[in-house]
Amino acid sequence: MARQQYEPVEAADDAAAEESNRATAELEARAIAQAMHSADAAYVPSPSLLASDEPGPLLAQVDGPDLSAFATTPSVYSAKSVPVALRGKFDVPIHVTAGGSVVEYEISTEDYDISFGVTAEREEGVTNVKESARVDSHLEPVTGKFLVGSVPCALVFSFDNEYSWFREKKVSYKISVTPPRTDSVVKGRRLRAKKALEIITQDKQEMEEKYEAATQQRTVLEEAVRKLEKELAEKTKSLDVVATEEAFLEKRRKVRARQIKMLNSRLKNGWADEKSEA
Repeated sequence: MARQQYEPVEAADDAAAEESNRATAELEARAIAQAMHSADAAYVPSPSLLASDEPGPLLAQVDGPDLSAFATTPSVYSAKSVPVALRGKFDVPIHVTAGGSVVEYEISTEDYDISFGVTAEREEGVTNVKESARVDSHLEPVTGKFLVGSVPCALVFSFDNEYSWFREKKVSYKISVTPPRTDSVVKGRRLRAKKALEIITQDKQEMEEKYEAATQQRTVLEEAVRKLEKELAEKTKSLDVVATEEAFLEKRRKVRARQIKMLNSRLKNGWADEKSEA
């Protein structure tokens, strides 16, 4: 009789808990969708993509993951009792290519605390997802959850024991990366495509203006070069004439110098044939 009396209450509690969990999941899904929408709507191609001589890299980032091979199942990275030497550090890098992926982690240590932090490394720089700080992961697991916005990025989970001079630490971790839903990927690539189109269209207009200015400047400089080349040719011709005249005059100058010397010698010393007659 007692079991029959409490079963409806327990069933009601289970139903309420299930409803609460479903409501929480829906709120979380909406928050993730909104965050993805904001990130994709604010998409800006990186400087290296805009500077690339090929169109492919930009399109690859806009397209995101290939839906024909896209899997929505989580990727799980885990290890147990990994030693981190005294004065040492241990990093777990995870490469994320799908924007909107949800990352969850749980870390723990045996007997002692450790310094733990998470960074996201992108071409634009490094972002601190979780500032590195000492955590009491030996008392209870440290957990966290966050959304990856712009990709590609490398998430680096760092276990830092550099402050410890005497103790090795042993860490265990479980990290799961859950890709976004397919419909979110589809919406995201369209938002990125619109934003990218807006940016590169504006960039193209600015380039057209710069190209026109450069073309005009090249025309002016080419005309100036032609004038200088013509002037140089005329100067070169005049130089040849002057050089020829200079060579002729130099030769005649030497002849005159010899003639002057010879005449002065005759006037001073007389003529050789006159002395023989005397």
